[in-house]
Amino acid sequence: RSHHKIGASPRPPPEGFALWTPTGGRDGPQTPAIFFKCDCPGSLLTVPVVRLTMGTVGDNTDNTKGERVKLHQLRYLCEVARRGLNVTEAAHRLHTSQSGISRQIQLLEEELGTEVFVRNGKRLTGMTEPGQMVLDIAKRILHETENLRVACRDFSVERTGNLTIATTHTQACFTLPKVIQTFLERYPSVRLRLHQGNPLQVSEMVATGQAELGIATTETEADDKDLIHFPCRQWRLLAVVPNGHPLLKEPQLTLEALAGYPLITYDSAFAARAKIDQAFADHGLSTNLVLTAIDADVIKTYVELGLGVGIVAEMAYDPVRDKGLEAVEVGDLFGTNVTCIGIKRGTYLMRYTYDFIELFAPHLTYALIHAVLSGEQITIPPPPPKASPMTRPAR
Repeated sequence: RSHHKIGASPRPPPEGFALWTPTGGRDGPQTPAIFFKCDCPGSLLTVPVVRLTMGTVGDNTDNTKGERVKLHQLRYLCEVARRGLNVTEAAHRLHTSQSGISRQIQLLEEELGTEVFVRNGKRLTGMTEPGQMVLDIAKRILHETENLRVACRDFSVERTGNLTIATTHTQACFTLPKVIQTFLERYPSVRLRLHQGNPLQVSEMVATGQAELGIATTETEADDKDLIHFPCRQWRLLAVVPNGHPLLKEPQLTLEALAGYPLITYDSAFAARAKIDQAFADHGLSTNLVLTAIDADVIKTYVELGLGVGIVAEMAYDPVRDKGLEAVEVGDLFGTNVTCIGIKRGTYLMRYTYDFIELFAPHLTYALIHAVLSGEQITIPPPPPKASPMTRPAR
């Protein structure tokens, strides 16, 4: 610790150098400051910096007003924002009290000297402009704090840990099983968790840190502000019908032929559904969607009951398991879809996570992913051509 007076230090610290300076007299509490050069020769300008400590929830060792920002206050802030400003839901999620969250957010605002939330009485109704900036920074701080923990754990226990993957039902049931089997044989001490949802929910789980990887088909391979998307596999849709269905006699399946039957396919939250709708619309055809679902097995169940023609991902059909159904290739009627792995920007991944990715998509090597996550401007290669589906051709 040094006690510098502005412009009086015989050996001023370099520009941008962080230094502890007294704020309550020579022997008062110390506050970090950043020193910058001013226009006047030999003079310095000090800019105080908020002190950040690794406090934990329930740490009552120092609650001095204006003393410091604690990590659990930032967690409370982010969770309240994530829960749509509902403090009750945030408290339930964090296993603490509503009044405790409100009090800690108040202390945070006092320390920062600005209001983070817009209030109507005691109710939170929005975020202030500086509050949004505080929220963005808080998210980055918490994200980097988790990276610190993961990095240290990676060096100490390289072959043990947890891996949480958010994915869709189709990926979980039809593309991931063999990958997961091989991965767990290689890393028996890693605990693997699968969270299922539609593609939007998958992205949200990764963006909010509930999962390290998100595996789903996206409408675009372009990156967004939170995630980097790595294209993994290409695939197409196909039609599934009960045994003996008239469509099996079509020499080549057309949109007009499909439009003549009730259809059962994916929910609108799925990227493939948008391509289905667009294909019929481009040809001026109306469709009779009798049922939509997020689960390919649900779609096939109702197709087998004779309620309509199903349109599902090609990997969701297995002629051995789906004995009551037959599949008909649709060719390029609905285009090609791309399954991507989504990773939150700036995330530090355990080495075994890189291995999982490479098992799923061999062209996504450790060197490539690490370089992209580190911010290098590298072109991500496209996925290899799709494999041929296990279908019975139209007759």
